[in-house]
Amino acid sequence: MSARPLALPPSLWASTAAPGVHTPPLAEDKQVDVAVVGAGYTGLVTALHLAREGARVCVLDAGEPGWGASGRNGGQVIPGLKHDPDELLRMYGGEQAERLIEVAGTAADEVFELIRHYDIACDATRKGWIQPAATPAAMRAVERRAQQWRSRGVPVEMLDKGSVAQRIGSCDYLGAWVDPRAGSVQPLSYARGLARAASAEGAQIHGHNRVTGLQRDSRGWTLTTDTRRTVSAERVVLATNGYTDDLWPKLRQTVLAANSFIVATRPLPDALRRTVLPGGEVCSDARRLLLYFKQDAQGRLLLGGRGPFAEPKAASDWNHLRRSVLGLFPHLAGVEFEYQWSGRVALTQDFMPHLHEPAPGLSILLGYNGRGIAMSSALGRHLAQRLLGKAQQFPFPLSPIRPIPFHGLQRLYLGVGIAWYRLLDAVL
Repeated sequence: MSARPLALPPSLWASTAAPGVHTPPLAEDKQVDVAVVGAGYTGLVTALHLAREGARVCVLDAGEPGWGASGRNGGQVIPGLKHDPDELLRMYGGEQAERLIEVAGTAADEVFELIRHYDIACDATRKGWIQPAATPAAMRAVERRAQQWRSRGVPVEMLDKGSVAQRIGSCDYLGAWVDPRAGSVQPLSYARGLARAASAEGAQIHGHNRVTGLQRDSRGWTLTTDTRRTVSAERVVLATNGYTDDLWPKLRQTVLAANSFIVATRPLPDALRRTVLPGGEVCSDARRLLLYFKQDAQGRLLLGGRGPFAEPKAASDWNHLRRSVLGLFPHLAGVEFEYQWSGRVALTQDFMPHLHEPAPGLSILLGYNGRGIAMSSALGRHLAQRLLGKAQQFPFPLSPIRPIPFHGLQRLYLGVGIAWYRLLDAVL
């Protein structure tokens, strides 16, 4: 008996997304070259590039394309990683670090090139990313980050207190840097566009098929689904990120699946719309518990940030974000909120994406730490090239599956961490 189909949860993106391609459940057993578990950005981009090169690919998802974080995130396409270039040089040294920096720095390019090449309708804009700082310590960090990217040829811009207030619409910040490489998309429309493109290239995508078993023998891999259909494949890609379950031993324990919460106002009147990010940039600040915000194509203000670990149950679970909107933009008092939703971010212990290859023919790619749109789009292509034998060296070193110690206490981890970071954000 199959499980109840996963419905796409309500959100602004679900209400406004372009229609999705038909992805029916498996009707029969299949045999392919590569089976991909997870129809988010990682799985879809990997499948697209594999199919474009002639590989027989099947993508399976317990929901529909974009059901998870790929259809629920803030829609900000930001290059780079949590670690700045100089940190990566210290962590990896020389040639390895330079390759990481190049891939991370051009990750947003990969998104907008896919959108251009496949004519994906997803309200894509590329007006840059503003990262403002609210404390002197954060401002120093922002200045270092900007300088490191400037030294690598990125035409960054620095803003003082007056300029950042004008560009953002809030007087809460001391200054900011602007990264012109970044942009914005309607994230569920982007996921659906990738699914349509992958299907057009020949990939087979089947929604509402939860993979419940993964076994390997001398002939390859067999994936069993909750609909009692199977897929046989030479290679398997697991691309489940923040929604990783126990399909592969101990994998779920390698990430902390933290909820990111978002609220969205009703479309702002034109006069107010011109007071918040009037240049069309996206914004996420330099707090440890950052806030991120932007306008959508209809002029709604979206603001997101961390929230309770558990899945939300009541409208009050988003109250901290409604307060943040009015704290940053007091002139928006009285504006009504129209949407609220959440999605899981996969946090790794070292704040780096992880590629695992724990068995012959099995690749696992996850852990974007809040930079999922750009990094998954870039790394999905690199993974496809690796599987096709066209690029033996992946941009990131292979990682062993190493569970986070005391992972069962992750609610405590996140609760204590959030409280500590709020204190630091307040006093530094």
